[in-house]
Amino acid sequence: MYIWFTVLAGLAILSLSFLRTLFPYFGEDCVYMLRSITLGIRLAKYTKVKPFYSVLDCFLDAVKRHPKKIFLHFEGREYTYEEVDKQSNKVARALQAEARLKEGDVVALFLANEPCFVWIWLGLTKLGCPAALLNFNIRSKSLLHCFSCCGAKVIIASEELQCAVEEVLPTLREQGTSVYLLSEACNIEGINSLSDKISPASDLPLSRDLRANVNIKSTALYIYTSGTTGLPKAAVVTHERVWAASFLQAACGVTSEDIFYINLPLYHSAGFLIGMVGGIERGMTIVLKRKFSASQFWGDCRKYNVTVMQYIGETMRYLCNTPQKDDERNHKVKMAIGNGVRSDIWSEFLNRFGDIKVRELYAATEGNIGFINYTSKIGAVGRVNFVHRFFFPYTLIKFDIEKEEPVRNSEGLCIEAATGETGLMLGKVTQRSPFVGYAGNLQQTEKKRLRDVMKKGDLYFNTGDLLRFDEMNFVYFLDRVGDTFRWKGENVATSEVADILSMSNSVLEANVYGVKVEGHEGRIGMAAVTLKEGEDFDCSHTFKQVVNYLPAYARPRFIRIQPCLEMTGTFKMKKVKLVEEGFNPAHIEDSLYFLDPEQKSYVPLTQDIYTAISRREIKL
Repeated sequence: MYIWFTVLAGLAILSLSFLRTLFPYFGEDCVYMLRSITLGIRLAKYTKVKPFYSVLDCFLDAVKRHPKKIFLHFEGREYTYEEVDKQSNKVARALQAEARLKEGDVVALFLANEPCFVWIWLGLTKLGCPAALLNFNIRSKSLLHCFSCCGAKVIIASEELQCAVEEVLPTLREQGTSVYLLSEACNIEGINSLSDKISPASDLPLSRDLRANVNIKSTALYIYTSGTTGLPKAAVVTHERVWAASFLQAACGVTSEDIFYINLPLYHSAGFLIGMVGGIERGMTIVLKRKFSASQFWGDCRKYNVTVMQYIGETMRYLCNTPQKDDERNHKVKMAIGNGVRSDIWSEFLNRFGDIKVRELYAATEGNIGFINYTSKIGAVGRVNFVHRFFFPYTLIKFDIEKEEPVRNSEGLCIEAATGETGLMLGKVTQRSPFVGYAGNLQQTEKKRLRDVMKKGDLYFNTGDLLRFDEMNFVYFLDRVGDTFRWKGENVATSEVADILSMSNSVLEANVYGVKVEGHEGRIGMAAVTLKEGEDFDCSHTFKQVVNYLPAYARPRFIRIQPCLEMTGTFKMKKVKLVEEGFNPAHIEDSLYFLDPEQKSYVPLTQDIYTAISRREIKL
């Protein structure tokens, strides 16, 4: 008997070794697929259960389970689940009394990263009110657009953003908008203080009847993403989508015992949905940072015993650029969740800071397809398996970069890209993976829909991204197509930047695009411009225009003066060649300029400046 047991044990070990050799990611695939199936069953259950069980209900259950557990750490202060719950009750009651909010009313949040962001959102959710999360960097025309396209009638702003609100206050007052500032008092006509109304409000629980008509298909949030219109688009995020995004932490293996570090802005889906809401779904403790600081990062991780961090590509690069220290591996971080990190930075990050499981993602706020690299394969944004494809059907098709359109066969259908070939990623629109679209923008919603893809009458979401699958079923991100590029973790709409440049005294037309800079993630802004007849380039005025009307990440750092702009046959500006040529003055005959913040002007781009940028002596 003992001999037979030994033989069977030996065969089992050999079989496992053989499987490991043939299928090196077999174990990780199994674990991920099991988690995905479990989470898929949960989501299916939530679509049917009545009354509707929302992420808010999940939070309230966590309050009951562990009221004294710390929910948020922020700038030395601690907030328990119970405290945040009571604070959100006070917010809801104050807004109910002051703004007369009722179920379905949209409220725009113009707030920086701070705890009140969380309890104001929870308070609004208790009233059944969707929240529009405004980027606190936007101003003027963009701010008004973001506010109005979601149909909001109320805006709540941080005290430090009062000046930005005052800029658009006349228009807000014309529209009958109620404006609230998180301050104890405000003497500006048309702006109401809110903090003084929240403080004395009751913290008793609110009736569930206030949100009785909210269901899984109801709009929970509006999160803004840049598009080809030149103005941000309000992606409609349903409660179903909130649940799906919140499961990402669970899919990566994060538990309620983990401590999650958020340093990304809460107005983004990464910080808010994956980070904050994901933390609520797990019932965990969150460390919230006002903004990312490379010098304070590891100190914070040690101080709060952080086990899971969130990142974008720039986060990793900034951390790798900090001076080396003896204690930089002295931390408890075991996992990093995010997107946009280059392979070389990924490797350097691991070599310097230890064995941290990097979970690189591919997703879009409004999209219906996403991937997770749940293995330790450096450089991949995801991995393909049949369970994933069941929940999120997709296809990768051949794409003509010059014409910026899919390649179609004689029957008018798209052609699937081969393994190893770069193609356009499309997510099939189904009941399980819907594409809701953008608020108040049917034209842009329709632009993201692609029909007759694999067969006549089918419908897919066009991600606008070029990806590649390899023989091992790993997914790699290559580039974006169309009129957006990404810099500093933000999407930049080229036509919005072009509109601002065209307002300059000397500029006639502008063709905006992103160019790669050695050692940096994404693409930095550059513009080819033509000048008005008889005009020289007005460096100072153009600088003032971009600084006054564009956030820092969207400002074109390089300007190229051209006699005329090249157009396609359909009068679209050609960008491919310009992108390839970059900004090296040694290879470009046109005059080039560089945005110099110290001189507060655009200055001629010399070879010395170009060399300094290449050596990273000039900070971009």
